[in-house]
Amino acid sequence: MEAYYSVAIVTLLSGLLCFAMALACARAHVKTGIYAPKMSGHPLLDRTVRAHLNTLEWMPIFLPAMWLFAIYWSPSWAAILGGLWIAGRIVYFIGYVAATDKRRPGFAIQALAAIILVLGALGRIIYLMLA
Repeated sequence: MEAYYSVAIVTLLSGLLCFAMALACARAHVKTGIYAPKMSGHPLLDRTVRAHLNTLEWMPIFLPAMWLFAIYWSPSWAAILGGLWIAGRIVYFIGYVAATDKRRPGFAIQALAAIILVLGALGRIIYLMLA
């Protein structure tokens, strides 16, 4: 189990990232004067909520792929790619909140990390299953 500490830490950091984004959404609600249950009505609020929700949409892709990559390939590489995914999501979030066209670099970073994790895990599982 010791080999998976780094992957566990990245998992928890991804949860903290989502929590930090939720706090940013709450701040955007206060800043714009648009309170729950309303989720839109000001461009800053719209961008902040959308960036947070997009991250939540990627979590069910990212987390299982990272853990399966760790199990079937390497916990160290899974944690590195997971850290890259988190960094990409941070860049994405900051960019998206600033302006929608600034989200692309962060999206590309996190998408690359996620694709490597998904295809790496899937490929290794199929390889071992057929061996």
